[in-house]
Amino acid sequence: MLFKGLIIGLCFFCSHIVAQESVTLQLKWTHQFQFAGYYMAKQKGFYDEVGLDVIIKPANPMMPDTFEPVANNKAQFGVGHSGILQQRINGQPLVAMAAMLQFSPYCWMVKDTSDIFHPRNFANKRITGVSRKDATELMVMLKRSGVDTDRLKVYEGENPNQAWIENKLDAMQVYVTTEPYYMTQQGIAHRLICPQRYGMDVYADILFTSEYMLKKHPQTVEKFYQASLKGWRYAMMNMDEAINITQQVYAPSKSFHQLAFEAEVLKNYIMPPTTNLGHMSIAKWRLIADLYSIQQSKFDEVKASFIYKYQEPEAMQLSWMLIAAILVSIISIPLYIRLIFSKK
Repeated sequence: MLFKGLIIGLCFFCSHIVAQESVTLQLKWTHQFQFAGYYMAKQKGFYDEVGLDVIIKPANPMMPDTFEPVANNKAQFGVGHSGILQQRINGQPLVAMAAMLQFSPYCWMVKDTSDIFHPRNFANKRITGVSRKDATELMVMLKRSGVDTDRLKVYEGENPNQAWIENKLDAMQVYVTTEPYYMTQQGIAHRLICPQRYGMDVYADILFTSEYMLKKHPQTVEKFYQASLKGWRYAMMNMDEAINITQQVYAPSKSFHQLAFEAEVLKNYIMPPTTNLGHMSIAKWRLIADLYSIQQSKFDEVKASFIYKYQEPEAMQLSWMLIAAILVSIISIPLYIRLIFSKK
């Protein structure tokens, strides 16, 4: 009876250990290859392996704010833009974990027949409205080239894509894998004026969490971090599979060809030569602060707690399987001894 009771108790204990912890990842846009690493971490069981049940939540395109949900613990993790630094300086308790895109994916798109070849050529041109949250680097690029952005004519009408096609505006803010793809499909020749080429070297698609999560659930944050990077590595090494899963499970409205185009473009943003996956540095964040006109003294006040200092995988707590094995061993020793003496 004693042995049976111990086994039942051990099973009950282990069931609590293996119970998965539910967390939510808030994406910055709707489902597409842009988030394939997280999809693969979920579909290949990488989150399950570390005891996490991850809900991947797409953004509302009309209100794609990921900072507020994470800051208020409505979601435990989020994907955001480099404006997270300004959010942190403004008092939001956000912590940057990894930059999945090493460069900004936002560009200006102009017709191939346009006389715009350089940011300085934007003077007095007609442009689409630029999000002050997502694409600040587009305006900074123009200002640093001597353009008076206050004098630019901003298109406020509906359907800017069609307006651009009809030459009602000169340059349109685009995401490098979206609008250029559609224009190429329609046979409309174009070119991109991108911040990266003109010194606006900022991070994008930043995985982040909150100080609350780091304080209350540090191991959960570490597990999610490691499993997510594992998912991204798998996605980059198995692109066709990642594209297929993205389409079949998450983005059925997008064609394989469209997702393949997105993957081909983004791979150079995710894993450029000589850069580790998700890499971030204080030096580059300092540059970003300067680009966004953030005082360096303000940056110095938050830099120590702004970038996630993760533990090496070897330093993580014992897995539930190892804990269970140790418990079984500890319980079995006195039972084994008792069994020996009872036979005598």
